[in-house]
Amino acid sequence: MSNRSHAETGFSLIEVMFAVLLLGIGIVGLTQGVTTALSSSKESEIQTTAALFAAGQIELLRADSYLVEETAEGECGEQLPAYRWKRKVSTTGIEGLYDVTVEVDQAPSGRKIYELKTLLFDPPIVSTQTGKDKAQNSSKSQKNQRRRR
Repeated sequence: MSNRSHAETGFSLIEVMFAVLLLGIGIVGLTQGVTTALSSSKESEIQTTAALFAAGQIELLRADSYLVEETAEGECGEQLPAYRWKRKVSTTGIEGLYDVTVEVDQAPSGRKIYELKTLLFDPPIVSTQTGKDKAQNSSKSQKNQRRRR
């Protein structure tokens, strides 16, 4: 037998409770960290998809081969099912230069997810006819013909 009494061996109740408390705080911190990481990852994925979608909208404008001052909007489709897009094309002070803005918003709340702004140039169509009115009419009819294609 040893000289130690029975009360001196093992852990006291206070030591065990303190160890459990520290372990609980560690587990809560780890859980919060994982939750935050997953949330940030999802938000980053949505931002990237919205950026690619907005860039695609601008590329569609370039592919149309003409620009018209307009505002358009629509659904983002399967890529972002709960999101909507808005596209605004407006003229600038320079003939043929257009300011283009594409926004991707969360549909229910209207919270803006992403906004892309750029300038696009659509050279004015020059007519060989004489007279200012004939040139303007010809330019309009040529742009209308390009739209119909």
